[in-house]
Amino acid sequence: QVQLVESGGGLVQAGGSVRLSCAASGRTLSSYIMGWFRQAPGKEREFVAGLTWSDGNTGYANSVKGRFTISRDNAKNTVYLQMNSLKYEDTAVYYCAAARRGQTYDNWGQGTQVTVSS
Repeated sequence: QVQLVESGGGLVQAGGSVRLSCAASGRTLSSYIMGWFRQAPGKEREFVAGLTWSDGNTGYANSVKGRFTISRDNAKNTVYLQMNSLKYEDTAVYYCAAARRGQTYDNWGQGTQVTVSS
């Protein structure tokens, strides 16, 4: 099991930026894919961004491409989500998740709220 703890959410104005952090522990992450998901009120959880820990390859949802950046710090076992040019519709609880390559995401953090004011 991988334990995940998110931080960095809060209230931000539209057009602003915020960086989320996800500290991982319990496993070596070299065989994992790390992901950020979000869930807005009344909506299903959706994929935002993913990163393959071993080679740093990344992928993004179309809705955030060009505005959000996922990255990692190997020494800190931490994955980040830099969110720029925030829009009201980015308001959601953001979750960090981990999956062994080829498997579904089965390790989840507790979530952190990001609220974008228009």
